[in-house]
Amino acid sequence: MRAFEYVSPNTRAQAVSLLGTAWGNTEVLAGGTDLLALMKDDVVTPKRLVNLKDIKDLHGVSSSAQGLRIGALTKLGDLADDANVGKNYPALAEALMEAASPQIRNMATIGGNICQRPRCWYFRNGLGLLAKDANGKELVADGDNRYHAILGNDGPAKFVSPSTVVPILIAYGAKIRLEGPQGKRELPLEKFFTIPKTEDEREHDLHSDEIVTELVLPSATNVKAAHYEIRQKEAFDWPLAVAAVALKMNGSNAQSVRVVLGYVAPTPWPSPEAEQALAGQPINADTAQKAAEAALTNAKPLSQNSYKIQLARVALKRAILKAVSGGNA
Repeated sequence: MRAFEYVSPNTRAQAVSLLGTAWGNTEVLAGGTDLLALMKDDVVTPKRLVNLKDIKDLHGVSSSAQGLRIGALTKLGDLADDANVGKNYPALAEALMEAASPQIRNMATIGGNICQRPRCWYFRNGLGLLAKDANGKELVADGDNRYHAILGNDGPAKFVSPSTVVPILIAYGAKIRLEGPQGKRELPLEKFFTIPKTEDEREHDLHSDEIVTELVLPSATNVKAAHYEIRQKEAFDWPLAVAAVALKMNGSNAQSVRVVLGYVAPTPWPSPEAEQALAGQPINADTAQKAAEAALTNAKPLSQNSYKIQLARVALKRAILKAVSGGNA
């Protein structure tokens, strides 16, 4: 690991003032479970780490009639164990409990989970976010792309967005709050994720001199939600497909629908096609199957990952049925 400067500000303003105006020289340290691995592998080489752990108001969870506020430095394990999360956002609690091993959950933060870098093995081996060789040729399309994107992969970005928790957060309607030298800003969580077209861009709408401060979720009263992962093994593993669903029902029919897929695209992937297929319809095996088919209509598999289309269909169908059954797939 290369030498670096380590600073621990006590306030948000101090933290922001210590960040750089361009990516590369400075990185934010939260739980460190992703960043330190990238540094050890020489994928990122910051000259300064800005440790956020001493900023007290970035920690903790609070709830009200309007919903939930989650500090960006709240650990995944603490969030999963929070009584209000378990009671009012059970699908989120389940997703958190499935996100990594207990050791990682007790270190990793929700802000870090959202901002983690892709798990693409080309990126992790130092070949760049968009993985090109010395002559500028894309490596993923003709290489080993078993675990890469089947949606949103028309451009050079073929990696998949790595957070398993984000799809259910988006389905619940989460917003993310950021702070930088120009002040504070808030945006829907799905808008925080972008598909880079050049190596100078990142996969998040986060400036190099900004920090994530918190998430806010609206009230989930009368929301039926579910999270479903398909993995190669039951013990902790990176998923092959993730589906998250949030429904508001009018009797047996869906009044409003949010559907978000994960591990299938460079961003968490909302599916308006699936939402349209379910809106106003009774939720049963037939309509769930139609929604799953609609969600993958535009899938464009690479040379080795066409199997992910069927896995994503299965994950989504099961998530839909799990939501209306109260958590039983």
